[in-house]
Amino acid sequence: MGALETIGISGLAVLFGLLALRMPVGLAMVAVGIGGNYVLSLAAPYLRFGPYLDQFKTLLWGTVANYDLSVVPLFVLMGYLASEANLSRDLFRGVNALFGRMRGGVAMAAVGACAGFGAVCGSSLATASTMGRVALPELRRLDYHPRLATGSLAAGGVLGILIPPSVALVIYAIIVEASIIDMFQAAVIPGAIAVIFFMAVIALTVRLKPSVAPAAVAMEPAARRHAILRLLPVLAIFSAIILGLGFGLFTPTPAAAVGVFAVLAYGLVLQIFGDGLTGAGIVRALKDSAVTSGMIYFILFGAEVLKGFFTRAGLPAALADWASASGMDPWLVLITVLALLILLGCFMDSLSMILVVIPFLWPTLVAINGGDYAVAATAAFGMGAADLKIWFGILALVVVELGLITPPVGMNVFIINALADDVPMKEIFRGILPFFGVEILRVALLLAFPALTLALPHLLSG
Repeated sequence: MGALETIGISGLAVLFGLLALRMPVGLAMVAVGIGGNYVLSLAAPYLRFGPYLDQFKTLLWGTVANYDLSVVPLFVLMGYLASEANLSRDLFRGVNALFGRMRGGVAMAAVGACAGFGAVCGSSLATASTMGRVALPELRRLDYHPRLATGSLAAGGVLGILIPPSVALVIYAIIVEASIIDMFQAAVIPGAIAVIFFMAVIALTVRLKPSVAPAAVAMEPAARRHAILRLLPVLAIFSAIILGLGFGLFTPTPAAAVGVFAVLAYGLVLQIFGDGLTGAGIVRALKDSAVTSGMIYFILFGAEVLKGFFTRAGLPAALADWASASGMDPWLVLITVLALLILLGCFMDSLSMILVVIPFLWPTLVAINGGDYAVAATAAFGMGAADLKIWFGILALVVVELGLITPPVGMNVFIINALADDVPMKEIFRGILPFFGVEILRVALLLAFPALTLALPHLLSG
């Protein structure tokens, strides 16, 4: 290993250290990127530091002035407007009207509502926080065991990162230059499998140990009809976005704009009856969207700075060369990569992993058989480069999800614990274990049957 690669690895270690100390992700990336490039210029004078700094005159603008990224603030705004308009509550009550008549049905409704809200906000943390505030009081009122209640919500929150439309899917697609629409289409079946598996875990849990959930109590017919009627417009909005994207009726940015308009219009209609979007709610949604979008854009800028440092240090090329020369079985390389993502999920948040780790791991995979980006060396997996991008992306995001419910970080666990501060963290993690197990099973299924990921993009593209 050369001196430059050693500096690159040292910079990566420093980055993980700063993240462990809870330095903001974007700031840590910028600091390591600039500091690392300065050290590189000392070790190799031909890597001059002055010309490197000159790029900052245009780098920030070049990072954010990307049409594909315009979808991010729109989807973020749609999520905040939906929250302010109480669509999350309507989702939960409507799904509860469908599932609440069986033991454990309210917990299943919470998972279903998490999937629905994840489809509009595209963020796992926002899904866990919003649905935790909506569903947790009802679960506790009905005397659900704290382990099942908190575990279901923490696990259900991870659906926000994969259920399309998803900000994480957009960012991954931009990093590897994949089609955003193809990524959204590919995520539908794996996302549906997760919902089914999570509900099956709840059904099996209450069957084996009925005391963790109360006996089902049927809703009054009038209340049930009202809940379902309030659910239908919400489903119509979400379905219009997902189906429009899936069938190619519009591209992601217009889809997000349509979603914002539909949620805004529906929220204002609800306000006529005293239960929708208020002027103050719209202002809060705009402010929160600006803050969140600014944070995401700064993280993307930091990722560009960091990527420049790692590229100059030669780390991605060295890793790809190692994978090509190692003679390791391609499947072993892929499984090792996924295991590494699960491990890193114990210490990093999901967006950080996508931006820091994926630019390293993707070149490693495409270099498995010694090919370049054009050839992509995908014969080992029996698919072309475009399909490999999609398949690996879904696998990567599924295991990134696990980081949200894995100790010691487990951001979703911290969010649910803040909402249920009387439930020990240990109890929440114990409640998550069955869901973690079926997530591992889902990864195995997606690995064994790539068609679960690729069938829908192939079908819709003809």
